[in-house]
Amino acid sequence: MTYHNIITIEPDKRGGKPCVRKMRITVYDVLGWLAAGMSFAEILDDFPELTEEDIKACLEFASDREHRLVAMVR
Repeated sequence: MTYHNIITIEPDKRGGKPCVRKMRITVYDVLGWLAAGMSFAEILDDFPELTEEDIKACLEFASDREHRLVAMVR
């Protein structure tokens, strides 16, 4: 799976933050829900417009961003 087809960045939406499929739900929203202890099932129940693939794309995006940041520091 690749997040490139799911995570979108639009300068005029949510301050240019990465969003899920051009919706107003940001990667950071999803990561925050997961960090707060919500399960995939709970997120999908609260936000039926999301899919499991969307949530995984958010995790992949965050992981990739972290790897790129570490590489820049070295």
